[in-house]
Amino acid sequence: MRPAVEVADIFRHHGAVYAQAHAGHLGRVERRVMAAITLCRTAALGGHVETCDDCAHSRIAYNSCRNRHCPKCQGTARERWLRDREADLLPVPYFHVVFTVPAEVAAIAYQNKRQVYAILFEAVAETLKTIAADPKHLGAELGFIAILHTWGQTLTHHPHIHCLVPGGGLSGNEKRWTACRRGFFLPVRVLSRLFRRLFLERLQAAHLAGRLLFFGELRSLTPAGAFASALRLLRRKRWVVYAKPPFGSPEHVLAYLGRYTHRVAIANSRLVSADEKSVTFRWRDYRRANATRHMTLDPSEFIRRFLLHCLPDGFHRIRHYGFLANGIRAARLALIRQLLADTPPEAQPQAAQSVSRGSPFDPSVCPHCGGTLRIIARLPRAPPSPDTS
Repeated sequence: MRPAVEVADIFRHHGAVYAQAHAGHLGRVERRVMAAITLCRTAALGGHVETCDDCAHSRIAYNSCRNRHCPKCQGTARERWLRDREADLLPVPYFHVVFTVPAEVAAIAYQNKRQVYAILFEAVAETLKTIAADPKHLGAELGFIAILHTWGQTLTHHPHIHCLVPGGGLSGNEKRWTACRRGFFLPVRVLSRLFRRLFLERLQAAHLAGRLLFFGELRSLTPAGAFASALRLLRRKRWVVYAKPPFGSPEHVLAYLGRYTHRVAIANSRLVSADEKSVTFRWRDYRRANATRHMTLDPSEFIRRFLLHCLPDGFHRIRHYGFLANGIRAARLALIRQLLADTPPEAQPQAAQSVSRGSPFDPSVCPHCGGTLRIIARLPRAPPSPDTS
């Protein structure tokens, strides 16, 4: 059932005014995202007519825009991703580790998304691999999935990376699976300090190479001396890294990460109302025991916050590392499964219990009788209807 309010409705009613008011600052990616979401599942993209074989129910289905920032186009991608990852699951505990940068870094990242988001991935990956390889901690090669999120609950710019990590790794000679201690992954304070150092080293190198650009309030960071001073302050701050206790099953973690990764900063289901003067949405206050609250913004401010999270063209939000890296994953997982099978039963990690996510939506099933819907006609693209609101 269609939500009462959608992001597309807000773009249709207020997007043109917003684009005109911000013509000098609205980039190509943001304009394309606005256009795609506005036209998604409308006659402008064409579609087809479906009829049920059993009850003759008929309906028109318009095409999706398939833009990765569109709230309505992520369901199929999510299900496909989860199915692919389920084939990679190991019978070991899985940890959910989150790396976050301070607000000062988030501001730099917004003006240099491609460069700083890439640095974030690199620093996270090297941190996990380095600490895990240290014999004082695990002494093994990790494998993990890293997923970039850029939003907080109120749509502010809050870049951070979620990692799904099996609780153990391959020994240096690849002849043994080394498991983490029960209920404990790696020391977060050690992870935090190394993450901070690696990130800031890369950020400084990018600045010295001229790969960072600053404007507006950050223009003062352009000189090397001013930037170095800013980094000194960041080295004194505490950088947040936390590892949640192992989930009940890796499938549970995949479902959690998949749900948030293959949607955008805000789902249509969180929108409460929208009119000419305001947009209201629900958010969770993590500092108040996850209490549900409402926030009301001017439509222009809502659009601005939504567009903060548009990713650069071709930038990959999901990346695989260690023994889960593309190209070596199949062989490494086969080896690990063999090593786990050879582990004595009393030392074997407890196998994960499957968590059902329910049956995925099947668009070919008739909503009235459960019969099969078949396409009987194609609809060509049509010019978008003028907004009459």
